[in-house]
Amino acid sequence: MSNIPSIFWLIPVASVCALGMAWYFFRTLMREEEGTSRMIEIAEHVRKGAMAYLKQQYKVVCIVFIVLALLFAFMAYVLKVQNPWVPFAFLTGGLFSGLSGFFGMKTATYASARTAHAARTGLDRGLKVAFRSGAVMGLVVVGLGLLDIALWFIVLSCVYEGDNFALITITTTMLTFGMGASTQALFARVGGGIYTKAADVGADLVGKVEANIPEDDPRNPATIADNVGDNVGDVAGMGADLYESYCGSILSTAALGATAFAFNADLQLRAVIAPMIIAAVGIFLSLIGIFMVRTKEGATMKELLHSLGLGTNVAAGLIAVATFGILYYLGIENWLGVSFSVISGLVAGVIIGQSTEYYTSHSYQPTQKIAEASQTGSATVIIKGIGTGMISTMIPVVTISVAIMLSYLCANGFDTSMSAASISKGLYGIGIAAVGMLSTLGITLATDAYGPIADNAGGNAEMSELGEDVRHRTDALDALGNTTAATGKGFAIGSAALTALALLASYVEEIKIAMVRVVNEGGRFLDAAGNMFDPTTANMTDFMNFFQVNLMNPMVLVGAFIGAMAAFLFCGLTMGAVGRAAGAMVEEVRRQFREIKGILEGKATPDYGRCVEISTRSAQREMILPSFLAILIPIVVGIVLGVGGVLGLLVGGLSTGFTLAVFMANAGGSWDNAKKMVEEGNFGGKGSDCHKATIVGDTVGDPFKDTSGPSLNILIKLMSMVSIVMAGLTVALL
Repeated sequence: MSNIPSIFWLIPVASVCALGMAWYFFRTLMREEEGTSRMIEIAEHVRKGAMAYLKQQYKVVCIVFIVLALLFAFMAYVLKVQNPWVPFAFLTGGLFSGLSGFFGMKTATYASARTAHAARTGLDRGLKVAFRSGAVMGLVVVGLGLLDIALWFIVLSCVYEGDNFALITITTTMLTFGMGASTQALFARVGGGIYTKAADVGADLVGKVEANIPEDDPRNPATIADNVGDNVGDVAGMGADLYESYCGSILSTAALGATAFAFNADLQLRAVIAPMIIAAVGIFLSLIGIFMVRTKEGATMKELLHSLGLGTNVAAGLIAVATFGILYYLGIENWLGVSFSVISGLVAGVIIGQSTEYYTSHSYQPTQKIAEASQTGSATVIIKGIGTGMISTMIPVVTISVAIMLSYLCANGFDTSMSAASISKGLYGIGIAAVGMLSTLGITLATDAYGPIADNAGGNAEMSELGEDVRHRTDALDALGNTTAATGKGFAIGSAALTALALLASYVEEIKIAMVRVVNEGGRFLDAAGNMFDPTTANMTDFMNFFQVNLMNPMVLVGAFIGAMAAFLFCGLTMGAVGRAAGAMVEEVRRQFREIKGILEGKATPDYGRCVEISTRSAQREMILPSFLAILIPIVVGIVLGVGGVLGLLVGGLSTGFTLAVFMANAGGSWDNAKKMVEEGNFGGKGSDCHKATIVGDTVGDPFKDTSGPSLNILIKLMSMVSIVMAGLTVALL
């Protein structure tokens, strides 16, 4: 504790500032008028439904966390194969992740009617209310994330002060709280995704296609459930998702820094806190970007995108410059090269975001071509959308590949010798590139959370029967939100790829610590030739040789195949879950149209509560199997195939999961915006055959972009986190 440099205290200060500004934006939002009595009534329905769902989900998740915490306690205190702090770190990770989703969603449910009311004044007013409400989510995520990291670092520094391996032990212990965040995020993403798409698909298929009534029409019984789903899936789910990416990137980089610079205690400490300092400075720069977002009345889609892009790009540019000063001040070895590693992550995030915007916005040709394909029916819309999604994977994959190589080489001084020191420093560079990509998450997540708020505002305006000019403004904000949401999903999966790669290296470090524990207790390890293997002095290359991690080892190959299969299995299960839940919703909406006389004439009120109940029940039931499989697969592979099999699993899951997630998110986003393009009056406009064809495409794309695709980035990180936490058990079974 006494060795911690004074600059470290910038981390808890930044976290408190982020939480303070989130509170300020929330209080500012609450001072806005909510509109007419009808607008207030609709917002209250959505708010109650969202909170009821979240309460039920947290009950289920709480049971899962208690069971897993007891399992980790048994492994730590009875089997002695795990650090005794792990059960507590696991619980705090889940708690803070859940709080992030809760606070963000609570704000979003208060923001929708206020955004719609602000849009009655002007487009800029509506944009500011929606965006700063989304900023609450962004600031809460980074604030709670850094606060959790800072508190654990302080506590563990006091506990392990004077230990020769203190920083390695501290960072690998802290890394395990990422499993709690990942587990919470997976349940939030999968459950919320199933909920929202069950309601959305039911509302679209029966309301818009069969009954030929507009989107968000109050006569549609599934409308409230659809608006609730936007909050529980796209706000609470996304917040929990990026919370664990944010923390995972910082902690895995800190763990890699502790290993790479173990030869110098002072340099090692500075390398450990460097990613935390970059993230802390990123909070202040995100705030600058947030205050820069504004637009003008009658702005086009490109002008609206420029308004949001200005804030995010300014924040990214400022952190790029600040990074050089931070790493120079900290005295990081090869600070210039490591700074360029950070820049490579930042640039990769921007390129992936721009690529996603190009393939999903109807301002550009790919989505325009999908809308054009509607002239020949829904089948060609689906074919074109799938093809567009597949093609769209090229730029993100190439970008991440280049970022990995550049960040690796910049950090190790372009040393291609593959020595142990070179590899360790290169891996640190990859980890800090992920930190760079996520350093301005405060504003990046704000642009993503803005999307469902704008969508709900449009729904409120439609159901409240506000004027055509207001609806036109909310439609513009909604279309912008579709693109920012798609961009956010691309950004999330890109950051997940870099984070998961850093976690892969951290897994080997956790294996080393588990093996050292065995040796200290009198155990020993023999290599394939029968020679004694000493884990205390071994480097990364020695461990790869000891566990025979190469492409000729069938354990590694089988693990890679299982990892690739896990991504498809997970998507298949979640897609099937949406299909079953949506089927129940379709039948309920049809029943109400049939049995409640006068709904379609506007003379009777639909039973909104019944549709909310169906979505809630379906989501709670259907999220269990895919979520548990994500936890069980790494454990089983570790027991059966050992360390080599686990490394193969993580590589297979990462490469396949990343590509599949980009494909699904972009295909779904392009279908959605192709529908929006037709609704704006192109190719016959609303109610035309082209419109119905794009609705079918959008309906197919709903679980692509909002359930299965976004859940994959959590899957690849959760499998890494589970492998890290279970490393002690894997070693005990060697």
